Amino acid sequence: MTACSSKLSRRFVLAAGVASVLPTDAVFTADNPLITVHRDPSCGCCGGWVDHLRKAGFQTKVIETRDLDSVKKRLGVPDDLAACHTAEVMEYVVEGHVPATALRRLLSERPNASGLAVPGMRIGSPGMEGGTPQPYEAFLFGSDGKRTYMRFLGDRAI
Repeated sequence: MTACSSKLSRRFVLAAGVASVLPTDAVFTADNPLITVHRDPSCGCCGGWVDHLRKAGFQTKVIETRDLDSVKKRLGVPDDLAACHTAEVMEYVVEGHVPATALRRLLSERPNASGLAVPGMRIGSPGMEGGTPQPYEAFLFGSDGKRTYMRFLGDRAI
């Protein structure tokens, strides 16, 4: 160990703790950002959504908490757009069962917004598979309110 690396700062120790739950070769860039997902540990559909993101090539870090309301409040998720899990990627908030397609578009276009949300638990959305898929919307939201960003049937854009 060199003299410079022998000192352990609080920041280094915290970063090392986070890194231990991620792949050792993980590189996070604008093209491959880390998505931090806050979810209730007893919710199966949240795990299904994380699996959907991973299958789509996203790197994820899951934080399990039973106090999602405080996370949503801290991140500014509007009550009418709330769902069962909340994620953070780059400077955006991602609420609910947002398909990877919409997330890729958001990160590519980088609109002036707080985030993207699929409110509630839409049958057929990623993590909510099973039964007859219902059409649903992904909403872009921010200081200017909300607007439809994309429409889906299952995880397919329509």
